Amino acid sequence: MDSMDGAIDYGTSLLAGTKIQLRETQETDVARLAHWWNQPGTAIFQAESVKPRSTATIEQMFRDWSGNGVDGAAAFSVVAKDSDELVGHVSMWGANVAVRCAELAIIIGDEHAGQGYGTDAVRVMTRYGFDELGLNRVELRTWSFNTRAIASYRKAGFVEEGRRRQVVFHQGRFYDQVFMGLLADEWREAAA
Repeated sequence: MDSMDGAIDYGTSLLAGTKIQLRETQETDVARLAHWWNQPGTAIFQAESVKPRSTATIEQMFRDWSGNGVDGAAAFSVVAKDSDELVGHVSMWGANVAVRCAELAIIIGDEHAGQGYGTDAVRVMTRYGFDELGLNRVELRTWSFNTRAIASYRKAGFVEEGRRRQVVFHQGRFYDQVFMGLLADEWREAAA
């Protein structure tokens, strides 16, 4: 970024992907995000147990995450570029100067899953972490039965780094927690 035009181009493209745009979470987004979070089909991927929480609690959680007032953390609503329709939410937290690592999480509404929005949002948020937050590493975790998410994360460049074996119980059996990561050098090499 050697010129004003370069700075403008960087700022303009930083939160944009091919299918999605990241933007501030608006109050009108909060109820929809809370609805998705509390849906049993989505809740199974978010926590150790399917246990709906009060809508007010979940709405406040999204407001807190999305305030973007904490150093080393960022959260955005994910909207479809072609329609500006809310499709999900992505967040990153835990970054600090000494560690240069942050954890990433994403939720995509059921009706928007399988359309490439999640992969694109993960790519954009990862770019944001490396280019704007100065991270060296982005990591995430998911359950082993969340095969669609694992495939999406792999498409975005993440590699499996380990597992906590049989750590979550659903539908009468135990599943692993999968840890995945992506380093800045790997990301830059793939982007080149």
